Amino acid sequence: MATENPQNKSVIPRDFSGFIAVVKQDCATCRLIEGVLAEMAGERDLLVYSQDDPQFPSSVADVRDERDLELSYRHDIEIVPALLRVERGREQERLVGWHRDDWRRLTAMPALGDGLPAFSPGCGSKSVAPGMPEKLAHKFGDSPLQARRIEVADQQDEHEFAFERGWSDGLPVVPPTEARVLRMLAGTARSPAEIVGVIPPDNAPCTVEKVAINAVMAGCKPEYLPVVLAAVEAACRDEFCMHGVLATTYFVAPIIIVNGPVSERIGMNASHNVLGQGNRANATIGRALQLVIRNVGGGRPGGVDRATLGQPGKLGFCFAERERDSYWESLAVERGFAPDESTVTLFAGGGVHPIGDQASRAPESLTRSLALSLRTVHHAKDYSGADALLVISPEHMRVFRLAGWSKARFRKELEAQTTIDGRAVIRGADDIAVGMPERLAEARLSKLRPGGLLIAHAGGGAGMYSAVITGWGNNGPRGSVPVTVPIRN
Repeated sequence: MATENPQNKSVIPRDFSGFIAVVKQDCATCRLIEGVLAEMAGERDLLVYSQDDPQFPSSVADVRDERDLELSYRHDIEIVPALLRVERGREQERLVGWHRDDWRRLTAMPALGDGLPAFSPGCGSKSVAPGMPEKLAHKFGDSPLQARRIEVADQQDEHEFAFERGWSDGLPVVPPTEARVLRMLAGTARSPAEIVGVIPPDNAPCTVEKVAINAVMAGCKPEYLPVVLAAVEAACRDEFCMHGVLATTYFVAPIIIVNGPVSERIGMNASHNVLGQGNRANATIGRALQLVIRNVGGGRPGGVDRATLGQPGKLGFCFAERERDSYWESLAVERGFAPDESTVTLFAGGGVHPIGDQASRAPESLTRSLALSLRTVHHAKDYSGADALLVISPEHMRVFRLAGWSKARFRKELEAQTTIDGRAVIRGADDIAVGMPERLAEARLSKLRPGGLLIAHAGGGAGMYSAVITGWGNNGPRGSVPVTVPIRN
């Protein structure tokens, strides 16, 4: 069966019919079959291409120098030795490694390899060594990248260059060389030219390629790219209102919560110091989204980004939910996804507010304790319908597990504890001017917008500390709504 040339630029002579062997001296199997190649060269039309030593094999008179790896790249050689049967310049059949019976059949030489083992596995081709496919794609002009190239002078510091161009969030970025971007794109099957979304505030179309460029700059691995792409898709949803998240003077930034098998597969942290530093996936996925918003969409501090104070999470805020030993259903399952689906939930959140309760051993007491902190988000007298993200630690989760409380029951009790009489929070109450309108003095007011509370389980196994993260003060049609999207491939 013929093998298609993936680059469609064969370097095999068009008029050649016979056999092509691709070998390297640094391969025990290639050295094993040196006599086989010499025997074939005496009886068949044979071209030998050597990837690392143009004098190998020495027993063959005509060895072609394949150190540039062009034939190996053009014809997708992954294992050597590789034996190709060619007719008029086109590959018809291929063998890899040494299989004596197969080589005899393909060459019609029934005594080929007498005295050799029946089988010997091959070695990896030099063309598929880590980073090499991307380098070869760049070298031979087959790069699918469309972004403009920017040359950096030999004596110019590439990191300082990025700072000067305004591509940085204030920290050094990884220079997005063509090879690095191509390597990043290997993390997804999506076309580099596919439009992921339109990035505010400039409403600039953003391709998979542009996301990959910023993922490189953020320090991501290729396997993180599908998560970053999902986060960008979520940020572009109208209901998330990324433009408003940027333009508000409030503290908020996109917070990424990852659910599903992908979090363990790419090594995300859902345990100790889950909202802090130290994990590459957590840190760089969140940063990549922020760099896309900055570099593609133009969302920069002092421009459309009008935050009065901001918060450290605006560098990037991403974590995984601790699902493996969670007593409750995950955030993603609550939001309609299957447990085996990988998802990203984007929440417009402010800073992390600790809730330290090391005394409550009954669920009723702990619920009241958590509610007390929830009632202070945005402002203790603001009951206009806030959003919040509640991160429950394992030790606090244990209290509810031992009592047999479901997540639904906890939500119901929490809602009751975050609903108060309006007179306590109207303007002027407690001699504080801020508050709810006086006409609501006789009303019962709920702190949280219906559906506005997200609950996730995360953190280390020691310490009775949970946390609440404030949502954007203006919600619903006036602001941002949390968005959950599936992670593709």
